[in-house]
Amino acid sequence: MNADTARTRRADRSWVVARPGPMESRPLDLVQREPSPPDPGEVLVRVEACGVCRTDLHLAEGDLAPHRANTVPGHEVVGEVEAVGPRSTRFAPGDRVGIAWLRHTCERCRYCRSGAENLCPASRYTGWDADGGFADRAVVPEDYAYALPASADAERLAPLLCAGIIGYRALLRADLPPTGGRLGIYGFGASAHLAAQVALARGARVHVMTRSEQARRLALELGAASAGDTRAAPPEPLDSAIVFAPVGDIVPVALAALDRSGTLAVAGIHMTDIPPLDYQRHLFHERTLRSVTANTRHDGVEFLRLAAEIDLRVTTTPYPMSHADRALADLAADRVHGAAVLIPD
Repeated sequence: MNADTARTRRADRSWVVARPGPMESRPLDLVQREPSPPDPGEVLVRVEACGVCRTDLHLAEGDLAPHRANTVPGHEVVGEVEAVGPRSTRFAPGDRVGIAWLRHTCERCRYCRSGAENLCPASRYTGWDADGGFADRAVVPEDYAYALPASADAERLAPLLCAGIIGYRALLRADLPPTGGRLGIYGFGASAHLAAQVALARGARVHVMTRSEQARRLALELGAASAGDTRAAPPEPLDSAIVFAPVGDIVPVALAALDRSGTLAVAGIHMTDIPPLDYQRHLFHERTLRSVTANTRHDGVEFLRLAAEIDLRVTTTPYPMSHADRALADLAADRVHGAAVLIPD
């Protein structure tokens, strides 16, 4: 199918962030839109599944300032290429691809040249700077799409494209020792339950702290050494820790749980304010606090390879695409088990 055929296609359904605000204010509208044909270097993708990320919630509720009006959220997209734009050569119609958060970098700045394209000042993102996967179809630059296996289940692939990749980068930033490390995880949603499995496969002892009893049960089922309340002290000092929950007052708790020279990585694009830190209790003895900013394409390729080798267990809660607003509301209320995923009605 070519771009001319795409121009004649019927209108697609798309969810747009019309009025950013709390989910009870109904910030999303379901609209009909003509599909955009792919530009040079782009591909048009029929959406088979789209994960629902907390970043989508932050955008809908206004925690993240919109970069454009009426943007379609969604950046964990699995789908089939339906059309390719001029001079697009990497994929062909019928190929299975993934669309993730990062969708453009300048490829010229010092960050791009040094392998840190996630810090590119000109970076752009799916579902924030351009329309994403809360829709029947989506367009992506082919250089930022991921080749995916045709036989894999789309619902379980979708969370890998952000929850998985960002969790993996957070694990890298946490500087977990290569063998026998002690890792603490604060919050246990989509990203955390995938990062935990990567750490366990590397021989780490994983301790999970989360307020959800259901999430604590899942953590133990996956092999965590312990699972307790968010602010409970882990049973041993930690070499590394990751805060996945977007709650700033967890940061001092996690820092205090670190052993000497331990590292805490804070994952997520938005977090509530971090309270004042006590130098002796939280930072002395060469403890390190790091943030996590998006990911590089290399992170994505490396993680997807690892995910296939480890055979990750991906826990999902499916929602019809027509109920995307309910999926976000459930995420806001912590009613989602594992990762929420939109699938075609």
